[in-house]
Amino acid sequence: MERGSKFDKGDYHLVVHVCIFNSKNEMLIQQRQPWKKGWPNMWDVSVGGSALSGETSKKAAERETFEEIGYKIDLSNERPFFTINFDEGFDDYYLVKREIDIKDLKLQDEEVQSVKWANKNEILQQVDEGNFIDYWFIALLFDMRHHRGAHRIK
Repeated sequence: MERGSKFDKGDYHLVVHVCIFNSKNEMLIQQRQPWKKGWPNMWDVSVGGSALSGETSKKAAERETFEEIGYKIDLSNERPFFTINFDEGFDDYYLVKREIDIKDLKLQDEEVQSVKWANKNEILQQVDEGNFIDYWFIALLFDMRHHRGAHRIK
């Protein structure tokens, strides 16, 4: 498929997102470039992008992380925390904990203008101000990353 082309019935698109958290319960967020199609200048989760033909979700997430922020991430022991279905495909979300010094990152100039660490309240404020992409579940990411499955274990 070429980006922007119409999907045939039965064709699906795989999108991956990597949400990187640190020990301070902050998420690494990125600001999209002003010329980026779709949500220019907006803040977004750590990494996101489309899988290439033949890529697994995991490999696409590793590649996108390296391309966008210059961080080589190993997801061999990870699996998506959740998948959201949309009409033409699937969004896989990886929620991982890593201690990263943002000074060491090499941002992809074509897509990313800035990165920073932000806590839940800072991100929700950015959403309210219209500066962060409004994922309906953004607040849940901070809690759900500590759990697997649907039941609380005490």
